[in-house]
Amino acid sequence: MPARSPDAREVVRAAARWLTLLDSGKASEDELQRLQQWRASSSQHESAWQKALLLRQRFAQLPGGLAMATLDRPDAGRRALLKQALGIAALVPAAWLLVRQLPVDAWTADLHTAVGERRRLQLSDGTALQLNTDSAVNIDLAARRLTLVRGELAVTVPNGTHMAVQVPFGQVAVSGAEVCVRLFDQACQVSVLNGMATLKPLRGSALALAAGQQANLQAAGIGPITALDDGLLGWRDGVLRLDDRPLGDLLRELRRHRPGLLRWEPHLETLRITGTFRLDDTDRVLSLLAASLPLEVHVRTRYWVTLAARENRA
Repeated sequence: MPARSPDAREVVRAAARWLTLLDSGKASEDELQRLQQWRASSSQHESAWQKALLLRQRFAQLPGGLAMATLDRPDAGRRALLKQALGIAALVPAAWLLVRQLPVDAWTADLHTAVGERRRLQLSDGTALQLNTDSAVNIDLAARRLTLVRGELAVTVPNGTHMAVQVPFGQVAVSGAEVCVRLFDQACQVSVLNGMATLKPLRGSALALAAGQQANLQAAGIGPITALDDGLLGWRDGVLRLDDRPLGDLLRELRRHRPGLLRWEPHLETLRITGTFRLDDTDRVLSLLAASLPLEVHVRTRYWVTLAARENRA
């Protein structure tokens, strides 16, 4: 087989960079427009883009399956197996580029999810673990520790055992309880659904949270305790339940579950919404919003959607 020309290799690299930007959810409208122009400018560009999408779909399934098959192995063996899988991927030029461009910490985590994906796992000690969209976690049963690398997890720890959830800002100690932990840039939100959990910041005093409470864990301490916002925790069942909430709350959550760009006119944020919305079909949710609220959904591509106020037509 002839070697790829330098130009062909650069096209593949460009496709990988575009895909990484798209999956990050941070692409601007201008960048999405430039992606469309790049794809349309050459059949070679479009072919590389379609191959990149196919490779992402195939390789997204590989680490998760390997991780679930090796969770109870010693940590070194598990890491070695994941590295071996990534080494195989490196033999395929486009796949190697995708692996290189994706965040390595999330890609090599014991369990991770893509945008719009959720996963459940039962550990050998009876602990139940669930990951929300675009999340990653490392699991060390010997040390009784889960390290949340990205995103959000829900963990249910049986009575008589304990588990620590490690985050960049400290640790959440869980025993005989059900807890959700969500990472933000400067803190993580801890919500206790059942039982109790102890929050331990890197600096400052520990604090116990009871069922029905939540608080933000920061490196320098713990924010105020507030009542549990259980409507947005319905993701564990694949839904969001809102009762007379601002539309902005729903749209920000939907954006987490959709690849690409979802934007809306700022004044739409204050519209009120009540209902139960399924996360497995965000396109349908947007259609329902357009049918029940004074707004329109403008779809340029599957990855570029804007909500605007509905125009009054005489």
